[in-house]
Parts: sequence; structure tokens; C-alpha cells
Amino acid sequence: MTARTRLVSAALVVALAAFGGAVYAERAAASAAADSPTVVLGDGSKIAGFDFASLINGGSSQQRLVQDAYDSVQHAYYKPVADQLLVTGEQKALTALLHARGVANPVVPHNVATGDRTRDLHILLSTLRSVESRYGSVAPASTFTQFALVGMLGGLGDPYTTYLSPQEISGLDEQLAGGNFGGIGVYIVKDKQGDVLVDPIEGNPAIKAGIRPGDQITAVDGKSVAGVDMDVIEHEIRGPLGTVVSLSIRRHGAAPRVVHVTRADIHVPSVLAKDEHGIEYIRLADFGQTSADEVRKALLEGKRDHVRGYILDLRNNGGGLLDAAVDISSLFIPSGPIVSTIDRAGDRDTKSATGDDLHVKPLVLLVNRYTASASEITAGAVQDYHVGTLVGEKTFGKGVVQSLYNMPNRGALKITTARYVTPKGRDIQHKGIVPDVVVPQRVDLPIIDTSQDKQLSVAKKIIDRESKKDV
Repeated sequence: MTARTRLVSAALVVALAAFGGAVYAERAAASAAADSPTVVLGDGSKIAGFDFASLINGGSSQQRLVQDAYDSVQHAYYKPVADQLLVTGEQKALTALLHARGVANPVVPHNVATGDRTRDLHILLSTLRSVESRYGSVAPASTFTQFALVGMLGGLGDPYTTYLSPQEISGLDEQLAGGNFGGIGVYIVKDKQGDVLVDPIEGNPAIKAGIRPGDQITAVDGKSVAGVDMDVIEHEIRGPLGTVVSLSIRRHGAAPRVVHVTRADIHVPSVLAKDEHGIEYIRLADFGQTSADEVRKALLEGKRDHVRGYILDLRNNGGGLLDAAVDISSLFIPSGPIVSTIDRAGDRDTKSATGDDLHVKPLVLLVNRYTASASEITAGAVQDYHVGTLVGEKTFGKGVVQSLYNMPNRGALKITTARYVTPKGRDIQHKGIVPDVVVPQRVDLPIIDTSQDKQLSVAKKIIDRESKKDV
């Protein structure tokens, strides 16, 4: 299998993103895959009278996808994998598919993993082959295989590790390369309860249609989003320019109502910057390819205007590119580690400051519960080096890195390949970062950068106080 790492921004061209879903490693995985241990199945070895060489070398392309997925997870996942999780996940997914297709009391083999990689791969393959053989008229082989793959990876209990179908990967490619498609102008986030919440972007169709921050999406075009992967929900909301998508929206626990939104060509500014009464206020939407340059430009404009302080607003910022987080952090930190990623073998890859410190002080970073991933890298580094003050609420807590591995069917595996730690070695996965000054504030109201924004008000007071010390 050819493997590579893809760089995908949290805020895509269509302005749809998952908060907490967005640091992607900038390492080529191909060389790692070439050096990885491989389960050799073509040597004619037999287990319990089963000819493995026949299964793999003469098996279907669908079965080879399962082998590729198994090998990739066993090699690349950021911590050891218990095979029983993969076996049980596959069984549950295939059973769910058959139930959904109207099969009463479906017969799906329930096996126990042995802990031996060759035997356990045999279990996964034979389970799929058994179900395909018995229920071949219920669905095409590709459907059984896709459910098996989703189930295997879903068995790990990691929301960031999943199988992406060729259609989903095509959508990602289209978003990265541009194209004639539209969106509605919202960020989407799945909270810890599994609810899909939205944060509409000013000036775009969603907010014009009456959608507000914190609204919950319960269905898209009449299809429930319960338990649906965020990438799938994003794909359903996107569509050709000028077409209409119907969203079932629930606000503050009230009954859902249907909102019809016409898709448009969405423009998402990475940076909103302004001089706010002598304070340079910079709101960063995502960590994209141009974000570091945009933030740098805004900071330099503040220095040119002799502002008395700087506010970097990372609230509701779901992250993006790992390198962007390093580059933006380097604008405030003169030297030293910014972030370290640690893979399954315990090998550490440390990315250090780039030497582009602009010496902007005093500095305040605004964070909240939807500050995630790459945003947390910058927030953690600023806090560890004491070069700025964090204000707001505890961050989301996504401290893991994903890589995408191409599959022969043009689908891909998105696998968590490493965890990351802050310069002081803090692991923030599921913990988040507690700001230096905690200021609770509702996130379901459009009050960011308004007179009701208590967190921003506190940040300005800190700047006022700190700037007087520097005089």
C-alpha cells in the first residue's frame, strides 16, 4: 500500500470545520510505511487448514483492503492496538448493516482474537467473506467492505481514526483544490455529548438565514446526523452553488425547526484585525497555509501604529496545520521547542521556534471550550514560556495528530499517528488548557467582539495594566 500524509486545514474552503478536529502531521508517511513490519501472508503458511496464500493472493480486492487497513493500524496507530477491538468493531458494523437492510437475526461470526497478528487478520478476513457469501444479495461487496473498515477503526473508540470512502476523499480533494461547489458559512463541532453545534460566519448565508452560534443541527435534508461522522455531515451540507440545503435546527432545547439555506461561494477570512482604541485585536479563524503571514502582517501594523498591546483571539478556532501553529507561536517566542509529537514507539519529533519573534508585548490570548488542536499548541506554548496571558475558559483538549493513508480503492484511512505535548511536556489530550485568568462566558450567543464580551473586556484591562508597567 502506498501511504502518504495529507495536509488538511480545519477550516476548509467551504467554511465547514470540526472544532477539535484539525492538526495534521507534516511528515511523509511513505518512508515509514516502507520500513514498517509487514504480516507476510504469501508464504503458503496454513492455520487450522486454511491456506493464507490463497486468500490474499487470490482473494478479492475488497479483502485486500481489510489487510491494508489492519497493517496500517498495527503499524501507525499512536498506541498499541488490541486486535479484539478491531474484530468486535467489524462484527458490530456488519451486524448493523444487515439489520438496516432488513435482515432479521443476521448471522455474523463472533470470534475471539488470539493476539497473533496472522491469525487475527484471518479472523477479520474470514468474517467479511462469510457475511458476503451468506448475504451477497443484500448489498454489493464494496458496501460490506466499507462497513467492515469503518467498524474496525471505530472499534478503537477514537473519533479521529476512521475510514473515508472514495467519495469523501474526493470531497476533501475538491475543497483543497477549489471548484464549483458551495457552502453555507458555518463551522461545525461535535461536543462531548455527540451533538453537532454550529458557529456561523458573519456575512455568509447561514447567519443571514437566522442560524446562530450554539444552534444544534439534528438533521440535514431530513437525514439525522446522530452518530454520523463529521466529514459526512460536512459533505451533506456542501453542494453546488445556488442549491438549497435544509437543516433541522434546535435552539436551547426547544423543538427542532427547519431552516432552508441557499449555498453560496463562501469566503472565510483567516484573520480579522483592527486597532481597538490603541490595542491591536486579531481574531484568527483557522491555522491555514497563509495564517502565519496574515497574523504577522497584523502584528507589524500594530507595531507601526505604536499600539499599547496585542490580543490574539483563538476562541472557536478548531486548529489546522501543525506548521502554521509553530510559525504563529514563533511570532511570540524567540527560541526553544514549540511542540513535540510522540509516536507509538516513543520517538519524539520536536519543532522549535523559527526565529521570527516580533517582540510584541503585552500579549493576551483569548481561548474557550472550542479552542482546539493547533490553537492549543500556540496557547500552550505561550503559556509555558510566560510570554502572554491566557484569558477565557478551558480549551477543548485535542492533543493528537492524524495522518491520511491512501487505499487502493481511492479511499483513505485517517489514523491518529502521534500525540503532542507542550514545551513543558504537558499532554493536553482530553484535559485541555486552563487559562491564566478564567472568565466564563456563554458560547451560544453572538457576543464575541461586542460590548457584552466579558472575556475581551478582561483582556483589554490586562493590556491597560501591563502597558503602564512598561512605561
